[in-house]
Order: sequence, then C-alpha cells, then structure tokens
Amino acid sequence: MRPVVVALVALGLLFSLVAAGPSPSPKSAAGTARTPLTNLAHLDFLRDETAPPAQGGHTTYRLEEEPRIGTLWTYADRNADGTYRRIGGGPYDPTTGHYSQGAFNADDVSRAAVVYLRHWRQNGAEESREAAYDLLRGLTYHQTASGPNAGNVVLWMQSDGELTPSPTPVELPNPSDSGASYWLARTVWALGEGYRAFRTEDPEFARFLKQRMQLAVSALDRQVLSKFGEWRVVDGKRVPAWLVVDGADATAEAVLGLTAYVEATEDPVARRTLDRLAEGVAALSGGDARSWPHGAVLPWAQSQSVWHAWASQMPAALALASAELKQPALMKPALNDAAVFTPYLLTAGGPDNGWLPVPIDRVQIAYGIDSRVQSLVTVADLAERPGLTQLAGLTAAWYFGANAAGEPTYDPDTGITYDGVEGDGRINRNSGAESTIHGQLSMLALDAHPDAAAIARSATTVVDRNGPRIVEAESGKLSGDAKTVRPDSAWTGRSQWSGGSYLELGNGGAASWSVPASNEPRLVQPVVIRTGDRGLGSTRWSDNDGRLGGIDHGRGGEQSEPSEPGALLPVTLARELPAGSDQVSVTARGSAEVDALLVRPLVTSVAYSGGQVLALLHSAARSAQTVPATIPGSGPATVQSYDSRGRLVHEVTDRAGKVKVRVLPGGFSLVRFADR
Repeated sequence: MRPVVVALVALGLLFSLVAAGPSPSPKSAAGTARTPLTNLAHLDFLRDETAPPAQGGHTTYRLEEEPRIGTLWTYADRNADGTYRRIGGGPYDPTTGHYSQGAFNADDVSRAAVVYLRHWRQNGAEESREAAYDLLRGLTYHQTASGPNAGNVVLWMQSDGELTPSPTPVELPNPSDSGASYWLARTVWALGEGYRAFRTEDPEFARFLKQRMQLAVSALDRQVLSKFGEWRVVDGKRVPAWLVVDGADATAEAVLGLTAYVEATEDPVARRTLDRLAEGVAALSGGDARSWPHGAVLPWAQSQSVWHAWASQMPAALALASAELKQPALMKPALNDAAVFTPYLLTAGGPDNGWLPVPIDRVQIAYGIDSRVQSLVTVADLAERPGLTQLAGLTAAWYFGANAAGEPTYDPDTGITYDGVEGDGRINRNSGAESTIHGQLSMLALDAHPDAAAIARSATTVVDRNGPRIVEAESGKLSGDAKTVRPDSAWTGRSQWSGGSYLELGNGGAASWSVPASNEPRLVQPVVIRTGDRGLGSTRWSDNDGRLGGIDHGRGGEQSEPSEPGALLPVTLARELPAGSDQVSVTARGSAEVDALLVRPLVTSVAYSGGQVLALLHSAARSAQTVPATIPGSGPATVQSYDSRGRLVHEVTDRAGKVKVRVLPGGFSLVRFADR
C-alpha cells in the first residue's frame, strides 16, 4: 500500500491560517464555544425592506398595518477597496430602476429566514427573531395566495416590490408561480421551520404561517404527488415520477421544512406528503464503495450519471424524516451517502459542483460545502454516529483553507463567505446571498458541534491526496477502427462527455493507455455509454499481464425516452489492476463509445496539516486493509476505524512515527491526535 505521509504540527502548538485569512485566537483554534464562528453582519448588510404595490393574489401577514416587508439583495460584488455593493440579477435599467430578473428572490429570502430562525433558536437572539419575522412576511408575499396557482411562488421581485413572473429574456424553467419549483420547495423549508419556531412565541403569526404551509402542501399534492406511485425507467433504473422538478435535491429541501412542521403540529395531510416525498428521495440511492454512485443519493431522477454537491441535503432530509415518521428504512440511504460516499468524495477532491459522472465541474461553492456539512451532522446526531461529525469538520475545513486555493473563504470577523473557488484555485471574492446564507448555516452547525469546529479550524491545509486518476479515453494510443469524436455539445442530454470528446470504437478497434505504476492494487472504471440495445458491441479490458474484465455495452437497461443516447456510466471491471501494472488496453467487438477511465486506489486518502486531524482514508476493498502512515512529530496519535455504516469498530493509540491504519471494507478511518 502507498504510505500516507502526514504533515503535523506538534500537539500543543498553535496553528495559523494562511496569510490571507484571519488569525484565530487560541480559544477559537481549540474549537471552544467561547468564540462563535457565526457572524450575521454581512447577511444583515444584504437585508432590505420594500413596500410592494397592490398585486393580485399576493399579500402577507398584517400588510395594512405593516406595509413594508423584509427582503434580501441577491448579489454583493466586491469593490476594489474590499467593500461590497448590493446588486440584483441581470442588467439594470436606470429608467425603470428594475433589473431584468429582479433585485430580490424567494430562494434566498427563504433560506435567509432559516438562518435567522436557527440563530434565534440556538442563541436566543431577539434581533434574529425580528429578522426572521420580517423575511417570512416578505417570503409569503412572493407566494400566490389565491387562484389556480395558489400555494406556488413567484421567484423574482424588484426593489420597489413589483414581482417579476417572467424575466426578459425568458428563463427556463420559468421563475413564475405556474408550477412546482425549487422556490416552492425552499418556501416549504422556511415555512416549516418558521411555524415550529413561532408556534409558542407568536401564536397569531404562527397560525398565518400554518395557513401558508397548507397552501404550499396543497400545491405539492396536486402538482407533484398526483403522480405518486408512478415509476419511470431511466438509464435502466426504476425511478419515482413524484419528485419536485424531478429532483431529489429540491424535494429534500421541502422535506426539511415538512419534518419541522409535522414535528410541531398534528397535520395528517402534511404527514402523508412528507411520507411520500421522503420515499421518492430514498429511491434515488444507489451503488456501494466499489460501484457508481458509491452510496450517494442522486439529485435528478432523469439521470443516473449526474451528482452535484449543491442542494445535496438528501441525507439530512431522509434522516429527519426517518426519525419523525419512525421509519428506520429511510435512515439506510442517509447512512450510505454520509458514511460511504462522502469519505470517497473528500478523498477525491471535495464537494464539487458536478460529477457528470466524471468529476468535470470542479468549482466548489458554499452551497455545496454546507449541504454536505448539514447532512453529516444531522445523520451523526440522529443515528448516533459521532465519526460523521468529524467528517463534517473536515468538510467545513474548506472555509478555513482546505480548498484548491489554499486560502480561507470565510472570515469570522465579518461574516463574509466568498462565492466560490475554481478547480484551478481562483477565488470568486464576491459574496452574494446564497454563499453568505450557506456559510452562516455551516457556522451555526459548527458552533453547535464543537468537535467538528475544532477539526474545521485546524485541518486548514491539504498536504497529500491519493484519489482517483482521470484518464481521457481519446488520449490513448489508438489502432484499428478507433477514432476521437468531438460532438457539437459535450452535454448528452443526461450527462456530459469529459473533455468534450470521446473515443468511438468499431469492430476490432483498440486503444491502450499508460498509467503511472503503483505499489497498490487499483480499481479500473471505464466510463462508457450503455444502452438497452442488445445488438450493441462489447469491450474487453486488459493490463500488462492479463484480462481485467469485459463490458457488454448493450446491457444498459431500458429508457423512458428511446431517443436518448443511453447511460454514460462508470463500470467497475471485475479484476483489480495489480500493483506494478502501468498499462490498460481495450479491444472492441462491435461498436462502443468510451469517455474516460477512472483509475482508483483501493484505499483513497487525504492528509491535512495544521493541528488535530491528520488523515482520512476510505476503502473500496473487499476485505480490511492495513495502510502504513508516516506521522512526524511527537505525542500520541489515535486511529479510529469505522465501518460502512459509520460505526466505530476499532480504535488504537500509538506514538507518532510509523502508525498502521486499519481501513474496513467500504468504511473510513481517521488518524488524529488523541485529545489531551
């Protein structure tokens, strides 16, 4: 096995962030609750209010008595002097004072309300109670209260309060109130948490929120759950037809609000809606440590090839629904995602914007980081898996420097969260509503979980990573009937060609690739198109010494839409690439299309410097593996081995130096300093 080399600051020494970031005090570095990470200053800066004109079907709580409602600017661009200016979406028309989209949007208003609600409940802050009240009044003005679209939500609003049902140019999906949408799901999230928080503090306002929640639930029932029990076949898998915009991602955010609401009220209609939506989300779970999607709950029912970090709170939603509905079966996919997929994700590079299915979009944003953090701490708390809390800390270390830029993306002194980090390390230093919101949600979670906060503040620098290697298929040595194809669009309709091109093989066509030799076995996962056409060809794969396995490209299963090109999926070959092998080759019988190869170590790993946590290791092996780790420094190091359900199975403490790390099949191990 490849040794995991871990850089370590000796126990007891203070760590420091990179020069661009804030310098923590010793107390905050230790992760104590004395120095909260949450800072709402920048989110407060984005808040505003407006007095909307009379608009049919739209009103809110006490509008006559309180004509001004709470709003939130969508974007904040950074000025040259480091200050920020608030702006809306799309080009600005100085004549009308309008943006082509709008100044404010329901998506951000709803999630900002959740921030203030959680801050109020967690800290007893009256100013956050008032902010939540104002924003919930603003949000419910976006919601259509009467007519055929009652319960739905208009996304955009101008600074003067005028709603923008259909921006110019037209956007798809249309951000109007014409159907179920992400903004309806997020409105449900805010209404559910709002009702739970206000039901005893302000019963009259809570009754209003309950009425609006019932409108939203009715909209979900007639537009989404009218298809309950219907199944489609996509990429050979049976998937539910009753998800909000066909998404487990959007549906999960509605489930977050429904669980809070059902917890606080005996509403049988909402409970049934929660039950059915959670069932649909759980149905998109799949794979294991060795096979795609590696235990993840996929976000989109229309593809088995797409996963993205943003809006990936499916594990959190399922765990909460499992507890509220007393359905243990819902916890299983939540645990698979948290304890199997997330460790692999972290060792592969972190919560990326797009695995399609090759990690193509390596941009990382606060929405994606926070979605993973929320899922990990929620599953950890409800399933009693403290090891997942440590993974949440590692994930949140992105905010403090463990990212492609090697710089902090969050400043606890200002509450600013940058808008993202490109795969090449470039930072978008703007700080709009979405980034600010999810940065604060993460900080609230860290403040509530001091162990995770200590890890996030100390694992600030990635010093070593041993993850999957991407080999583009067209980069190989081609022979016979083999050629590179570059389509007009890299998007296939349900996935994306890595590098914008692929390798087309005809009968007898062949290709070979050189891969760096390794002293450990590896999985080989060709990413290929598979369809339900049994007349399609097959490929045979080999290394230096023999066959690795075969793929029948005509066994991709049925499609709901026969015109689709098929499923672009990683297929794990039956035999592992042996240690020392440095070549992979393929020969086709019939026709086949190959996008890339993922060459994955059996044990992937990522190592950090900066303090308490040393390394995370994840195994796709069929049996327990022992990996030597070289740990410089002094003091005891603790190795914790967790199984694929996130349960602690093995724990040893050893002196720094040569430490043997046991990694269980499908599980993960953490190497860290023992607490003093």
